[in-house]
Amino acid sequence: MIKIALVGDIGSGKSHIAKLFNFPVFNADFEVAKIYKTSRQCFMRLKKKLPNYFLSFPAKKDQIIKAITEDESNLKKITHIVHPEIRKKMNIFLKNNKKKEAVVLDIPLFLENKLNKKGDILIFVQSKKSEIIKRLNKRDNFNINLFNKFKKIQLPLNFKKKKSNYIIKNNFTNRSVKKNIQKIIKEII
Repeated sequence: MIKIALVGDIGSGKSHIAKLFNFPVFNADFEVAKIYKTSRQCFMRLKKKLPNYFLSFPAKKDQIIKAITEDESNLKKITHIVHPEIRKKMNIFLKNNKKKEAVVLDIPLFLENKLNKKGDILIFVQSKKSEIIKRLNKRDNFNINLFNKFKKIQLPLNFKKKKSNYIIKNNFTNRSVKKNIQKIIKEII
């Protein structure tokens, strides 16, 4: 099984591009949201570490945002609790899909969490900064403070780009992106 990991900036279109590969996709953001809604164990650990923010189950998005925006060190506390859970879910996903030709890993902090293994195919999703900001501003829950705090924990984009085997230039039109994906798939499979 070939593991394809998408890396790039927040809002660059990684999740959308992941679906266009037509392979099973592990979407870490989706899994994190599921954990907040369904894992009592995770909630209890969050409540123990940050009792002023996590009051009642399930963990709510506004509680998480408030905890992070009020104190930057809370982001680290939250990730130390949530990331091991995501790693477990990713391993289950990989085990369940081991007979597939390839899988796509849509994990925003893939390199930061040292999830890359020799033989993984890294694809950098490159998008214009102005286009990213325009798209992010359209999101209902976009918070510039939160965005900036998450940017701080990410590796520089140039580093991610250098580490990558391929670059997909996302101009937010499916046609050109699909062409790039088909070309990459032909080369790796």
